[in-house]
Amino acid sequence: MLIRQARILDVKSIHSLITEHAKKGELLPRPLVDLYEKIQEFIVVEDKNRVIACGALHVSWEDLAEVRSLIVTEKYQGKGIGKKIVEVLEKRAVKLGIIKVFTLSFKPDFFKKIGYTEIKKDILPHKIWSDCVNCPLFPNCGETALIKKV
Repeated sequence: MLIRQARILDVKSIHSLITEHAKKGELLPRPLVDLYEKIQEFIVVEDKNRVIACGALHVSWEDLAEVRSLIVTEKYQGKGIGKKIVEVLEKRAVKLGIIKVFTLSFKPDFFKKIGYTEIKKDILPHKIWSDCVNCPLFPNCGETALIKKV
């Protein structure tokens, strides 16, 4: 398996993963155009030339970034891949000078196991809500906010 920076050719695979898992209620859907615009935020895990996992780091504020769109294909879950993706994204945050990483997740227990703490959404900067306002599930999406100092 190879963890690497996502490329334009990966966008349709990433979109497929997100769409599949969004239908299961595991994360929120993302439009294809959004993925093309934000491809530089993504890393992927590749196995046998196939994208089997992904995650993104989105800078939200001067000291804060968000782990987004963390997905591991069902067949590969439970092998530490999700944890490894988050570790890579946290290292990116540190290189950028960011001191806190948060996530909004339907699976908070995963993030709690790797050092994230549950917080109230309203303590996050208002800037992050620009994505939420356009979401069809706003304001009651059911995601849990979690944060970690890196």
